[in-house]
Amino acid sequence: MGQPLVVKNLGEKPYAETWQAMKSFTDNRDECAADEFWFVQHPPVYTLGQAGKVEHLLTPGDIPIVHSDRGGQVTYHGPGQLVCYLLLDIRRLQLGVRDLVTAIEQSIVQLINSYGVAAEAKPEAPGVYVDGRKLAALGLRIRKGCSYHGLSLNVDMDLGPFSNINPCGIEGLEVVDMKRLGIDRPMAKIMEELTDILAQQIGYDGDPRLRTL
Repeated sequence: MGQPLVVKNLGEKPYAETWQAMKSFTDNRDECAADEFWFVQHPPVYTLGQAGKVEHLLTPGDIPIVHSDRGGQVTYHGPGQLVCYLLLDIRRLQLGVRDLVTAIEQSIVQLINSYGVAAEAKPEAPGVYVDGRKLAALGLRIRKGCSYHGLSLNVDMDLGPFSNINPCGIEGLEVVDMKRLGIDRPMAKIMEELTDILAQQIGYDGDPRLRTL
């Protein structure tokens, strides 16, 4: 794949602000625009996907709720969770939506397996799991042949807010993070390693570099 890939570390940004930026980027890009990965952490927020049902928000308390345009049900974002938004021209990449979902899931599985922990994807429930506990979630939106939104990987975070929802609309679903699985790795290193694996899975053969804004 000869197209360039830009990788950005946005630091900590509010969810709604980042979502609007993704939509603007997608609406204004043309066929020559480079694809981008945006890494970010969000302050505490619950997000509901397009088909999200409010009954899956059990006791949200004072954590803000955002109705998003991604796929999927309800999830939680917060500090210590690594979010990667994939702003890709999937027509140019000749990827179907299912292909992209599989590439994302297998990238996370490959990453976690490389740390000596067995992870898996489930065809009936998008995301990545370890011993039945959800470690990573994903939700996408396709617009003008391009993707935005992406994945969230629980690294080292307060998992308490997940108990106030049915994560991904599944009652009783347990959630876990990398730290509780015995994986203690700097966030910057996880970003670097996940970038390389994602780029390879999606079909890039270059050497994407993380750009800090």
